[in-house]
This record gives sequence, structure tokens and C-alpha cells, in this order.
Amino acid sequence: MTSTIFHPATTRIHANLGWLDAYRSFNAGGIYDPNRQAFGALQILNDDTVEGGRGFGMHAHQNMEIITFPLAGALAHEDSLGHQAVIQAGEVQVMSAGSGIAHSERNNSNQQPVHFLQIWLTTDQPNAAPRYDQQAFLAVPNHFVQVASPHAHEAGVSLRQQAWLHLGTLDSEVSLDYQVKKTGNGVYAFVLRGEVAIDGQLLGPYDGLGIWNTEVLHLKASSPAEVLLLDVPMKA
Repeated sequence: MTSTIFHPATTRIHANLGWLDAYRSFNAGGIYDPNRQAFGALQILNDDTVEGGRGFGMHAHQNMEIITFPLAGALAHEDSLGHQAVIQAGEVQVMSAGSGIAHSERNNSNQQPVHFLQIWLTTDQPNAAPRYDQQAFLAVPNHFVQVASPHAHEAGVSLRQQAWLHLGTLDSEVSLDYQVKKTGNGVYAFVLRGEVAIDGQLLGPYDGLGIWNTEVLHLKASSPAEVLLLDVPMKA
């Protein structure tokens, strides 16, 4: 039987540090809510806005797939592998922390804020050599565009996890079906703009809906909408 969990945007965990305004869909930063536990391999989904000239200084991670998805503005990335890059809206970045990597992510502008999602997935290749990937993508109306997958030969950045990320862009009144990529996976849908019904549940901006024990999701937009679909193993 299909199972779901609905996370209205207004119930996300909120932390405002002045330079950082963060909304967390799952437990993070020492805060625990029993209704906000990880969704399978999806551990963190943070919606962050960082003011001009600020950011996260150099810090280390291990054995996590860390995906950065800018929504507006640009981030400057630097890491202990020697990568220096700027990532902006229309691009996606993944850092496979593996056996250990240090990095910083800072607003690339001194004046304008940067708004981005940071997504953490468990890895299925612990202690592998750390690596970095960044790619541009183009949203296509009334289509799911793949922005990440476990396969290097497919579109999007490559993940060390049996997980896929798709951005769905829908015109008003358009319906699309999404096929779950792997048996045992569930899908966490996160709406970026507009309103869309998923299997009958209406979602607005920054609402989240987790669905598992199903093979197909049925989406219908009631206004122009964008939704990010995170297709992940339910056993982390």
C-alpha cells in the first residue's frame, strides 16, 4: 500500500542567524522533531539564503553525497581537492565527501543574497576517494529534466547512491507521470514555485511530500509550477 508523509512549508524548522536564513525540511543543527526524520537516504534538505559577502568557511565532511542547487544568485566553492568554481541557478553541484574532504561555500556577491538548496544523501560507497562534479542543465516545459543519477553516462551529476534527482516544470493544468527509478526507492517531492497536486495531495511553494511503496507518481499543476523530485532508497 502506498505510504505518504506531508511536510507543509510552514512547519519546517527555521533558524535565522542574521547572515543565514535557513529552513530545514529534516532534523539538522542539533534540533530534533520526530516528524522530521530522514526520508531513507535523504538526510538533509535545507533551503538557505545567505546575505552578500557571507557564507560557510572551510569545514570537513565524510561519507555523504552533498548536492548544492542554487535557486537565485551564485555561490563560490573551494575545496581541499583544489577545486575553485562558481555555481549559479541553472547548475547543480555534487561533492562526494567519501573518505574526507574540506570545503567552503560563500556568496559570490558582496551585495545580493544567494538562495539555494543543500541536499545530503547517504553514500553507498563509504570511504571512497572524494570527488566533485558540477553541471549545467536546461529546464524544459512540461518535462522532467534529470539533474543527478548514479550513472556517469546519464544526464546530470553522478552520485554514489542509487538516487535520481529530476526537476519538473509544468504549465497550468498540465499533468505528468513520474516512474520511480528503482524498486525499494521512494520519492520526496519539494515544490519550488506554483501549485501542483501529487497523487491528489495539493502542494504549494516549499511544501514537501514523501511517497513510497508505489511505482508511479501522478502530478497535475493548478498554476505554472516547478517541483524537485528526489528518488532515493528508503533504506539508508
